[in-house]
Amino acid sequence: MTELPEARTARRRYVTVCALLWLPSGLGLASMVLLLSERGMSLATIAGLFAAHSLTVAALELPTGGLSDVLGRRPVLAVAGVLNVVACVLVGLGTTAWVLSAGMVLMGAARALSSGTAEAWYVDTVQECSGPDAELRTGLSRGGSATSAALAVGMLLGGALPWLLGLGSDLGARLSEATSGAVLPLSVPMLLGAAVRVALVCYVLTVLREPPRPPATLRSVLRGVPVTVLGGLRLSGSDTLVRRILLTAAAVGSAVAAIELLIPGRTVELTGAPGSGAIVYAALSCVGFACNGVGSHLAPLTARVAGSGERAVLVCLGTGATGLLLLAVTATSAHPAATALAVVGFCLLYLGIGAASPNQNDLLHRRVAGAGRATALSVQSLALQLAGALIGLVVGAMRPGPLPWLLTGALLLSGALLWLRRVGARPAPGKAIASGSPAGMS
Repeated sequence: MTELPEARTARRRYVTVCALLWLPSGLGLASMVLLLSERGMSLATIAGLFAAHSLTVAALELPTGGLSDVLGRRPVLAVAGVLNVVACVLVGLGTTAWVLSAGMVLMGAARALSSGTAEAWYVDTVQECSGPDAELRTGLSRGGSATSAALAVGMLLGGALPWLLGLGSDLGARLSEATSGAVLPLSVPMLLGAAVRVALVCYVLTVLREPPRPPATLRSVLRGVPVTVLGGLRLSGSDTLVRRILLTAAAVGSAVAAIELLIPGRTVELTGAPGSGAIVYAALSCVGFACNGVGSHLAPLTARVAGSGERAVLVCLGTGATGLLLLAVTATSAHPAATALAVVGFCLLYLGIGAASPNQNDLLHRRVAGAGRATALSVQSLALQLAGALIGLVVGAMRPGPLPWLLTGALLLSGALLWLRRVGARPAPGKAIASGSPAGMS
């Protein structure tokens, strides 16, 4: 079947939005902790600021998904961009805990608003022009690749900019002096991120066109959002395939939490100093993002080779679990061969979860109607975050060594084994389960 030009245009715009959404996140990820420390924040205060961000995302994830389904994708994405501009400026220039807290809360609100919204726009648009059986996996995989590439580039650029500003005539010091300390070299990545967010808002408002939807009023929003959220939760508990996708998201969240908690300490052990360990971890994170992007790009090929999207998820998550097993068997050794195997395991994990995600989401979008699409994605995201937080607490309380890796590896393998049996035929085209209506077992 020949792809329509409208579908190709939607895919290109979706990929661009993914890149603009996540490039600032990569910029901030590389320098935020150091910036907050430079502003005089203690480690406990920094942890509290990040907790404020995470709690805001968790609290608003479902309501904002419902808002996107009721109000529309474009206005919600634009508001998310505006909030992020303000948040980046507050974090980049803030010098007091309350200003920085406000920035982190706004950043969390923006993250919740943008969660799944661009993807929902893409699927809505493609299905509007090509029908409910439109091919989605290629666009979803390219969007995932763009996200990973933006994070990797942002992290490299965000880490390099403060260093580059200190070379030669020390432009960073002169910039700090000219602004009476308001703009530090470490502030520049956050402020650059704000500029990228402005470009995102302009792009969304001028380019992203939505399929027609009923006009929203304040009453329809206030009544529609709770109904849509409750419908999404009902669907999550009653539909076998959706429930399987949520359990898989929880398993992936557990694996990512273990990586984020355990790998930084391991790089410090290998290099012998926190500074060099941080640099190695940043480089390794870029490699992980790159592997995630490659995996996402290979998702359609994986589905063709495996024979179906469900089998592709099984193979991909099994690959990720193998990566965690390699990290477990090398956890207590600093031998170069063991370190090399650990890097291979790290890459296999990100490659596997990168290839699994578009295949899972392709199945999800064929199960959920447009009226509840963003809510379903928000429920999926919430499952990943909550599981990651819970397993993070468990892993943090365990002694370093193979056991934390074996635990999370077993969870990811369990998520893979969920896909051994096929769920059954999806709903007929045009009759996908709407998350605002009762859903039955498949």
